[in-house]
Amino acid sequence: MLIEPKLRLSFIQANPTVGAIAENFEIVRAYRRKFTGRADLLVFSECFGTGYPFQDLALRPTFIRDFQAALAALVAEMRGDAGPAVLIGGPQPGASLPYNAAFLIETDGSTNVVLKHRLPNDEVYDEKRTFAEGPMPAPVAFRGFKLGIQICEDFWHGEVARALADEGADILISPNGSHFKLGKQAIRLDLARRAVRAVGLPLVYVNQVGGQDELVFDGGSFAIDRHGNTVAQVAFREASFDLVLERGEHGPDIRRADVIGSTANGYPEPLEALYRAMVLGLRDYVGKNRFPGVVIGMSGGLDSALSAAVAVDALGPDKVHLVRMPSPYTSKASMDDAAEAARLLGVRLDTVPIEPAMAAFRTMLAPLFEGRAEDVTEENIQARARGITLMAISNKLGSMVLSTGNKSEMSVGYATLYGDMCGGYSVLKDVFKTMVFALARWRNAYRPEGLPDGLRGPEGPVVPEEIITKPPSAELKPDQTDEAALGAYEHLDTVLRHLVEGMNDAPRAAALASAELGTPIDVAYAERIGRLVWHAEYKRRQGPMGVVLSGRGYDKGWRLPVTNAYGL
Repeated sequence: MLIEPKLRLSFIQANPTVGAIAENFEIVRAYRRKFTGRADLLVFSECFGTGYPFQDLALRPTFIRDFQAALAALVAEMRGDAGPAVLIGGPQPGASLPYNAAFLIETDGSTNVVLKHRLPNDEVYDEKRTFAEGPMPAPVAFRGFKLGIQICEDFWHGEVARALADEGADILISPNGSHFKLGKQAIRLDLARRAVRAVGLPLVYVNQVGGQDELVFDGGSFAIDRHGNTVAQVAFREASFDLVLERGEHGPDIRRADVIGSTANGYPEPLEALYRAMVLGLRDYVGKNRFPGVVIGMSGGLDSALSAAVAVDALGPDKVHLVRMPSPYTSKASMDDAAEAARLLGVRLDTVPIEPAMAAFRTMLAPLFEGRAEDVTEENIQARARGITLMAISNKLGSMVLSTGNKSEMSVGYATLYGDMCGGYSVLKDVFKTMVFALARWRNAYRPEGLPDGLRGPEGPVVPEEIITKPPSAELKPDQTDEAALGAYEHLDTVLRHLVEGMNDAPRAAALASAELGTPIDVAYAERIGRLVWHAEYKRRQGPMGVVLSGRGYDKGWRLPVTNAYGL
């Protein structure tokens, strides 16, 4: 009686660093040692050997050569050993541009290469600039099975799965470099189930986890059997899951062997996912760029308080430094609230009053400003004095300035260039103010029964209730409130979502916002907000990068010209 073969497959959700070729290959070697005797094949995410996305590094011949040399060294040391085979991605030289490739390395020294067929050219990726398009992939023979390997974008297009199935694939394996945005995991799973139903094959999706500049890769790797059942799923942490592929009475299928590195087999609910994406993005930006920590201007307002909470959860309290910078307009309540937030988080808090700097600028500029009333100029001097102070602390102590502006402010330009926009990174850049409130309440809700895995801050409330409930204010002049200038945040944010993320004009945005809120939104209000967004483009271009969380963040996903007579 002929015994059908089976394959032990281990899918590795790990965190590579772009350009750290030697270190990324060491991660592969470490997993090979760990899985020797336990797996026949290790599958890593898209371009794991180089990190992803590596953008114009793909155009540098030395970068391609260095990756190929590291790949050849791994092939040579694997030849004849007892460890598992490896599927690892990286660039393959081409005639004019390289290919985005996956390399299946066997322990007999042979290597099969699969090239990415569909190249993304969308909100954050521009692979048509850096890669050549490969042919439609064919299944790769491996130890009695045919593996249908579809690299990232190929997963998102059904004709690739159909072609692989028609050529006799036993399983669909999709190495991915797919960044986080809210609601994306449901889309991935729906696409996977549709592919499984269409071709009758099990499918495994393995995604990288970690931050790369403004992008956060959430993992979210999963396996779906031929019946559409989710066999494994894990997100926001380094992990692996083991599967067995074998042929049954009704065709090839997978079953779960184990899930390693995760206490939960699933994907978090939306607010937790959003918060953890912010934490992961900041942690890796600070860590991979070797900053010793962050310094934050602590106003006593909600944005700085939530940014500080994210920073502590990402880095730990010993790497977060808060600084109060009061002016004559700063209320005692704000000073007390900032102190209470620092106490709850267990972090260092210093105070540097800016009134001497304000006085110095007033004296310096008096001859030029004589006869002119005070206006927004003096308000901006306060913000810029704070920016200078934070940058000086950063220069002297080495910590990166974490900017605290939210997406509502960045949209309408309610921020001071070279002032509160100073910073190396922002975790709230793609978070509307209404969501800032929701995230603060979500984080405060965690009691001593425990925080989600990977958060390094204290349990329980970390944002004082007084900060959440008081009216937001820049406190640059007496009796100033944000909503007096911008309208109710619920109205502002809803209009902005339809203007910015929906790319609608003002009348359409007003109509959609009215229907969503159940209250009339004037077209004139939407037009005013649209003009503010239009005129603030030059500011956003000069602001810090920040974590992309939505379908249209103010980074690679928003490419309007600064010189623009048309408007939105």
